[in-house]
Amino acid sequence: MAKNTNHDDIQKLSFEEALDELKAIVAKLEQGQGALDTAIDDYDRGAALKRHCDTKLREAQAKIEKISLSADGSVGAAALDVD
Repeated sequence: MAKNTNHDDIQKLSFEEALDELKAIVAKLEQGQGALDTAIDDYDRGAALKRHCDTKLREAQAKIEKISLSADGSVGAAALDVD
């Protein structure tokens, strides 16, 4: 079944690269073509790519919070509401 569950290469991808690959996997899976084993491997990689993208977004949010200006103009941490 799942042949390659080692996704160490994903850690080297930028957010944009990972997101592009994830979009391609989703499109491929939506077409429903190909073997079941391949679809399972693709789904597994897609899940790993999603986790990577989530991590990158959390890291960016933390950086923004550190450099956000407070109401009085001084540099301080301000919560970022992304929901």
